[in-house]
Amino acid sequence: MLWARRAMQRFVRTPMAPIRIAKFIAAALLAPTVLGQKPSYLPVYQMNLSTIIMPCNFTGPTHPFTTVGWGVIDIDNSNWKGTGDSDGWAKASPMDCEERMAKQVQMTKRGSPQTKVWVYRNSIIALPWYSSVRVKLEDPAYAYWFLNFTDPVPSIKQRGNANTTCDFNFDPPRCSMAFHETTHAPGYPDGDGKCAAPGCDVGSIPIGAYFFNPAAANHSVHGQTFTEWFVDEYVFGPDGGGNENISGFFFDDQFLPSGVTESQANLSNLGFTKEEGEEYSAYYRQYMQVVYEEVLKRGKFSWQQMWCAIWQKKGPNHTCRSTPDPLVTKGNCANQLRSLCNASSPQLTGRAMMYQFSGGQTEHLPEFEQDLANFLLVRGEHAWLGHGWKGCSRNYMFPQALNRDYGEPKEICKETAEHSGVFTREWTKASIQMDCNTYTPAIEMKDELSQQELDAYNFL
Repeated sequence: MLWARRAMQRFVRTPMAPIRIAKFIAAALLAPTVLGQKPSYLPVYQMNLSTIIMPCNFTGPTHPFTTVGWGVIDIDNSNWKGTGDSDGWAKASPMDCEERMAKQVQMTKRGSPQTKVWVYRNSIIALPWYSSVRVKLEDPAYAYWFLNFTDPVPSIKQRGNANTTCDFNFDPPRCSMAFHETTHAPGYPDGDGKCAAPGCDVGSIPIGAYFFNPAAANHSVHGQTFTEWFVDEYVFGPDGGGNENISGFFFDDQFLPSGVTESQANLSNLGFTKEEGEEYSAYYRQYMQVVYEEVLKRGKFSWQQMWCAIWQKKGPNHTCRSTPDPLVTKGNCANQLRSLCNASSPQLTGRAMMYQFSGGQTEHLPEFEQDLANFLLVRGEHAWLGHGWKGCSRNYMFPQALNRDYGEPKEICKETAEHSGVFTREWTKASIQMDCNTYTPAIEMKDELSQQELDAYNFL
């Protein structure tokens, strides 16, 4: 395929002089971005399909019964990991996280066919419990696709059964000079997921989180560039976007100028200068630009492409966070709704919106009525109300009001009078109001039976 070679032709494979680094970074920062675009599929206003959660179960698969009704289910890679003595991918030989995630997708879709299911992919940390990553890490031909330890090897505090370069639980030891560390990695006898004896089996290499080399984006092995492999096999392989039941992705972590997020791969441990950190961060943003383009072209979507915060612009660093804050609160209600009830606001001009429930809880929603009313007031064509990352083994409350049919919006929301603090919006089957003076919501169904049903669930 030539698409990635053409898209990535700006990449170079050798270190650049400082003046060229500066020009390259400037170009990357100014590059057009697809983070501001919406999904290619048709808008859905049905309320229960406009919901989203990130479920996860440490001790086995997530039971489909617990996620029935939600519009989007985003499955984390910690799902079915196998903590303690429970079964999971950490105990498999070799580890099979990728395959179990695909099985979880199948189970979820059988239980809730209308639900869209997204899966986890790390955008910079190469996780060897994914089979598609492990086969490349084990093959010396692909060594340049991954970052290596410096000489001398940095002193990095490890967890579980790994030292800096070797896993001595096996005989002979499993060693690698590819940069790896054990943050969030399974271990034996202890770790973030407990492996089976004698140790954590990720093939011929030691357990740990490895790191893709952003500078290798256009580097070709056996006629395939890193970016082509990343898109066609890692993201869109048979256990990813090539599976018809998988509708999108969560692309975790980033390579920032200071190093890789949620890891020990900082500039000091990598042996990078400040200028090299900026350079590699620019490389990273460039290949992820290609990834996001292909996600949209192939009819999928991702968490990072959603708009979930007022500060979030269209730049390459402004992805939706895994733990966003509610867009509207009691303290900012009037000012925030004045901003969002504007025809030029992001969610009304092409951004897909994620609206986080208030309260930080999943089993209890202390401001559910306010959140639902605010969501219906401000949502655009593509929008989801729900939860970001809340950790594993949680129960998610699904109020019956999310199953009501509010129709479709007839207008954008508006303030009833200048500085009144009261905002309204008409839908085809409901009238929505929020009084910011008292933070009191009101949803009035236009069909009498629907209103009686709504009242019966003690919504008002």
